[in-house]
Amino acid sequence: MSGHQSISDLQTHTGFWLRYVSNHVSQAFARKVEELGVTVAEWVILRELYSAESTAPSELAERTGLTRGAVSKLADRLIAKKLIGRAFSTEDRRWQTLTLTAAGKRLIPQLAKLADANDEEFFACLTSRERAALLGTLKKLVKLNLLSTLPVD
Repeated sequence: MSGHQSISDLQTHTGFWLRYVSNHVSQAFARKVEELGVTVAEWVILRELYSAESTAPSELAERTGLTRGAVSKLADRLIAKKLIGRAFSTEDRRWQTLTLTAAGKRLIPQLAKLADANDEEFFACLTSRERAALLGTLKKLVKLNLLSTLPVD
């Protein structure tokens, strides 16, 4: 009798295959958006701001699952790139809101096109029924495992 314990192969784990596909999809998307001068994390903030007129950084943190510090750093980078602006309350300088600039508003559709193209590149081989099933399964896993932070890296 051997002293070796039988262990499962990596390729037998669903998580291995999820990570394998996810890494390739995510890295391809990161390369695409970086050509337009933003990171995936910055895209997440820009996209969230696109849905709102103006938003407090704390609200962005809550919606994305990022820390307030991470949102603050991303906001600083996006302000330096002139893609978002920051306004302070006249009553309380600690209260601030973030808004898209005109340049940010023009960039969002380009970034969204890249996201759509990236999805198409990786998932076009699936039928519409398979894509819907995959999406439904992933959303079910998110819900059942109480996942709340958006993937940004």
